Amino acid sequence: MAVRDPIALLMKEHEEALTRLQRLKKDAIDLRKKGYTEKTFRSLLKAVEYVDEEVRVHNKHEEDALFPVVERYVDGPTSVLREDHARMAKIYKKLNYSIKALRENHDDSTSRLELCDSAEEIVQLMVNHIHKENQILFPMIQRFCTKDEIREIAKKLV
Repeated sequence: MAVRDPIALLMKEHEEALTRLQRLKKDAIDLRKKGYTEKTFRSLLKAVEYVDEEVRVHNKHEEDALFPVVERYVDGPTSVLREDHARMAKIYKKLNYSIKALRENHDDSTSRLELCDSAEEIVQLMVNHIHKENQILFPMIQRFCTKDEIREIAKKLV
């Protein structure tokens, strides 16, 4: 299936990510304030699974298809965004470590609080990252890239 407007596709993925991130934030707050419940933990796991699967693919698409075209003109914005992607991966590792520890012992308040901290940290980073792309990077691409470059990006997103 061909992608007609790669920026619209990426923005749609951002909307979905923001919805999932709201869920992750709410679950982290509930876990912090109310303690461990199986329902909240399962909900949080679903949101984290989304971050692992969908966001990783999305970030790879950006790095492989979008950023190289932008870097023909300027590399400042993409270097910051690549740093964000690397930070997301590091936080995600901490998140997974805390999840594993909490699975092994539901009463481990240290792991629970570390999980909440990591979840809230990744939410904040990702929301800010999405804002940078939606408000700075994507308008810049729409303004400066040629139709051929947009088609080039679209082909790489398939």
